[in-house]
Amino acid sequence: MFRLALFVILSIFIARAFWRLVDGVIEGFSGRPAGSSREIRGVPMARDPVCGTYVVPDRSVALVDGRQQVFFCSTACRDKYRMQAG
Repeated sequence: MFRLALFVILSIFIARAFWRLVDGVIEGFSGRPAGSSREIRGVPMARDPVCGTYVVPDRSVALVDGRQQVFFCSTACRDKYRMQAG
């Protein structure tokens, strides 16, 4: 009985290794990751003109400067920008 359990466990490991090998070959030929059928989308980011940090516009501090909207990582950077521009 013990031998049968060990054989089943070993078979599972070998099957899993074989499947990973096949997945790798498929990934290599197709040029895209195997098993990822959904599209991965990025989030557009804006660069803080004061400190250079990249921020997500929806979660940043914004200021309208002329015709463009400028995004900042914090109110401190926004205030420094105002002092420089003003």
